[in-house]
Amino acid sequence: MFTNQSVDRREEEERVSMEGRLPPGQSLTLKFPVLHYGPVPHFNPATWHFRVWGEVEEDKEWNWDEFNKLPRSKIKMDIHCVTRWSKFDTHWEGVSVKSLIEAGFIKVKPKATHVMQHAEYGFTVNLPLDVIMQDNFLMATHFNGEPLTPDHGYPLRGIVGYIPGNEGLETPYFWKGAKWLRSLEFMSQDRRGFWEQAGYHNRADVWKEERFG
Repeated sequence: MFTNQSVDRREEEERVSMEGRLPPGQSLTLKFPVLHYGPVPHFNPATWHFRVWGEVEEDKEWNWDEFNKLPRSKIKMDIHCVTRWSKFDTHWEGVSVKSLIEAGFIKVKPKATHVMQHAEYGFTVNLPLDVIMQDNFLMATHFNGEPLTPDHGYPLRGIVGYIPGNEGLETPYFWKGAKWLRSLEFMSQDRRGFWEQAGYHNRADVWKEERFG
């Protein structure tokens, strides 16, 4: 016997598929699955800080209050997990790396080509600088109008997804945004992150099904 939710899910999946928004090998979910490696860290706003370093003209560090005073952005996009679920029309709020660079908060050296996201417990995720600079990458503090939950990366996580109508933007799988983000390292050459070293695809384009290397 089908529930109303299952009927709604199938209808919604058909709609986004017809719109060309469902990548190959993906299925729509109405939930928001929790997937991560290791425990959920404790957040202490009095000791938390965020750092930008590496191939930049000046290292920067902000405490929690200072970080929340940086220019903020909101985006709506579809997110796609390498485990084959997709969630559509999600709303995010946070700080855009592109905006920080354009406003001069971060001054990147010309030889910077890649960025490593460093998170709690030494977890890392790498991305090309040109992807970090896209409109579909955000350091998020809020999801659907509410602060992130601890399981989903509170207080800060990198997020990357697909903005409908922006086919020119590269769309990596959702693991390419690190939960519990603590710093960005700008690099002059690529270096693989945690899951990439374990065999996941380095570029991870959802439309090309770049799941594993």
